[in-house]
Amino acid sequence: MIVHMHSSSIAFPPPDPRIAELARECLDDLERLIDVWIDVVSPVRIAYADRVPDADFRDSARDALEMLVRTVAQLPVPADVAEVSERVGTRRARQGVPLDALLAAARLDFRVVWTALVHRAEERNMTHLVASAYYVWEAVERHVTGIMTAYQRTVLEMGRRAEDERQMWFARLMDCGGRNPTVVSDAALALGFQVAGEYVCVAASAQHAAAPRRAAAELRAAGILVQQQALDSHAVLTARLGPRATAETVLGCLGDTPCGVSPIVGRLADVPRAVRLAITTARTLPAGARGPRWLQDSWLDVLVHRAEELAHDLADDVLGGLDRPEVGDAERDRLLHTLRVHLAGNGAIADTAAAVYCHRNTVQHRFNRFHELTGQDVRHPEAAALIALALRARDRRSTARDPG
Repeated sequence: MIVHMHSSSIAFPPPDPRIAELARECLDDLERLIDVWIDVVSPVRIAYADRVPDADFRDSARDALEMLVRTVAQLPVPADVAEVSERVGTRRARQGVPLDALLAAARLDFRVVWTALVHRAEERNMTHLVASAYYVWEAVERHVTGIMTAYQRTVLEMGRRAEDERQMWFARLMDCGGRNPTVVSDAALALGFQVAGEYVCVAASAQHAAAPRRAAAELRAAGILVQQQALDSHAVLTARLGPRATAETVLGCLGDTPCGVSPIVGRLADVPRAVRLAITTARTLPAGARGPRWLQDSWLDVLVHRAEELAHDLADDVLGGLDRPEVGDAERDRLLHTLRVHLAGNGAIADTAAAVYCHRNTVQHRFNRFHELTGQDVRHPEAAALIALALRARDRRSTARDPG
């Protein structure tokens, strides 16, 4: 199959026939042109000489120069030669050749082809040659553009395959729960993580999934190892911590995004547990929450969430006395507010009284009234813990009934 590389859509007139004749002469001396090009490009090639074998380098040069010379000579181009731009772009991307060095080498084609034409042109043909310079340059630029397009497409495909592999290994790590040492070791290799090392996991609901993705990109750009994954309707971000990657660094990239944060774990094998805790924390975030929230600040909500089937019973059993007919809404709200303030503070009656703007005896009276109605005395540690859980359960039930 033969491909005609020149196009009738070019705005400029075709090159002078005498220039085409000069190009045909160059085609007869193609091997020497290849030698010249290899010599000219050698300073640029230093950046990737160890990645491209000499035979591969020369074969690609032969096809590229033949395509360019045939195009200028207005000769048919064999299909395999016409595909050289895509072939070179694809292969060099897979070989890890830097794109800027690759394009710099390809643009040197113009210098070599143009110099060969000049050497063959007689004085009377120089004017025609200069007038047709655009045709040589356009041929080279089409070649360079074809290389760049193929290179970028290949890099994108390679990135997708690599990301798919990372996603697969993270999923396998989650599936084994970190209990299979072989999977943990293989996952570490695929993810670029270490088996022994500190990790933190962050989870955000699907509604806020864009933030962990942006954070992952920002952290990777800073050289921090992360894995971003969709799990259980949440966007999960796992980061390997180190001197340059503290938990504060990771959370700082999330801004005001509401998300759950796991405890810092000391092994990759513990990451599956950390992910589950981060997701559970995210699920218990109150409406209107802003910013990351650590599990350690959410344990009461997490425990109530995990005991979902018993939560309503817990609230009714511990706080049901507040719903007696003789307890008015004002009294109920007053008692609950005093309890919440007390439980959120340091447990000192005087501090609670100051926070609710009343005498300490009034606080004691309210606690006695609560004890009378419910049988629970918030001044006793075990009862206080139970009341705190019951209050969280009651709040969750209220939110479920009235999401707005």
